[in-house]
Amino acid sequence: MRKEFLFFSYLIESYAEYKGITAAEALKILDEKNQTDFVYNMYEMYHTESINNAFMDIDSLITTGKPAW
Repeated sequence: MRKEFLFFSYLIESYAEYKGITAAEALKILDEKNQTDFVYNMYEMYHTESINNAFMDIDSLITTGKPAW
């Protein structure tokens, strides 16, 4: 498996735990907001920063449609 996919899976599972929802629910929210590909393609930035930064960015994408940074 590609490193990007492995990290994306980890990120979605971690984000879901952070939000108190299932990974399937987290992925569904991203899909509904058309942000799944964006999050997947942010591998280079997300995997080098604090996971909390990625969570804040995902929250912003879901809420506003724009990254936090």
